[in-house]
Amino acid sequence: MSHIAIIGSGFAACTAVKTLRKEGFDGRISLLAPRPELFYFPSLIWVPAGRRSHDDLVEPLSGFFERHKVEYIQTLVTGMDPERSTLIHEHGELEYDGLLIASGGRYIRKLPGIEHACIACAGWEDTQRFSDKLARMNGGTVAFGFAGNPKEPSAMRGGPVFEFLFGTDTLLRKQGRRDRFKLVFFSPAPRPGARLGEKAVDRLLGEMKKRDIETYLGAKMKRFSEQGVETEKAQFDADLILFIPGMTGPEWAAGSGLTLSEGGFFKADAQCRVEGQERVFVAGDAGSYPGPDWMPKQAHMADLQAEAAAKNLIDVLQHKPATHTFKTELICIVDSLDNGSLVYRSPKRSLMMKMPPLHWAKLAFEKMYLKAYR
Repeated sequence: MSHIAIIGSGFAACTAVKTLRKEGFDGRISLLAPRPELFYFPSLIWVPAGRRSHDDLVEPLSGFFERHKVEYIQTLVTGMDPERSTLIHEHGELEYDGLLIASGGRYIRKLPGIEHACIACAGWEDTQRFSDKLARMNGGTVAFGFAGNPKEPSAMRGGPVFEFLFGTDTLLRKQGRRDRFKLVFFSPAPRPGARLGEKAVDRLLGEMKKRDIETYLGAKMKRFSEQGVETEKAQFDADLILFIPGMTGPEWAAGSGLTLSEGGFFKADAQCRVEGQERVFVAGDAGSYPGPDWMPKQAHMADLQAEAAAKNLIDVLQHKPATHTFKTELICIVDSLDNGSLVYRSPKRSLMMKMPPLHWAKLAFEKMYLKAYR
């Protein structure tokens, strides 16, 4: 009986489990992760408005594992020996016949003073810290920004920052407090969000101007402090900072013995197979994949990659060639608490449309997506 090991319990890992069983794999599946839960990161944007709690965002997976006959191992992977087909974790070792790395990436926290910023999408604690301080403030400057990994163009996550920015503006207006706050957006990119498409950037910047949001663009970040933000061209005061740094691969990647991209991710081919490995695949934020520079690091792409990787794992374990590939597309709804803008991009076309029903569509998608794990 073949044994497939999966690292992680996020979007890619859970989609891989579903795909393996749906495609008829009846072998052993082991899933290694620190917690038996799926954290629904996209809904963190509603925490400052009090519309989501920690329990709303955490989906326990014990029932899902039982239904799909998954052996859950509560541990942290610390390395691997690809020549022995063995994972090394904090409680021992695990041999596998096939491996899917779906552990996600990690944020680059090298910027001096980054401890003064709340890292959006890093998890519950930073978002709650931002929300609590915003609620206590009687006025002041709130700064929002994101950066990338200069060695990996796709290794950034800017969409949530736009949502936190516009959502905070909407929230303060609903509370009758907006006139006491200055909102600032900053980015080292002169055209932030360009991966969404040039028209989308124009609309986002236009929305900032309409909402009286000040911008600092096109200057490399230098440091954060208790007083504010400093770039190579300017510095400005900030009482509260929300920031998303660029991304890189997991901490144990460097010593894994696997091929890495220049940006520190597991280097994969179009079939999600790690370069130089026959039975090791990667899906989601931990990987670097061939494709356009605008290929997003988002849950939707992680799901598409996980489906392809799971199907290919089944094939290679049956001594068949890996032929399944994934669609490259960016699709998201940039939410602002009472409105939403749909952004779509593929190699052939891109579009952006704004309308209030898209806010409700995002809420409906959250409910529909999580239903599979309940």
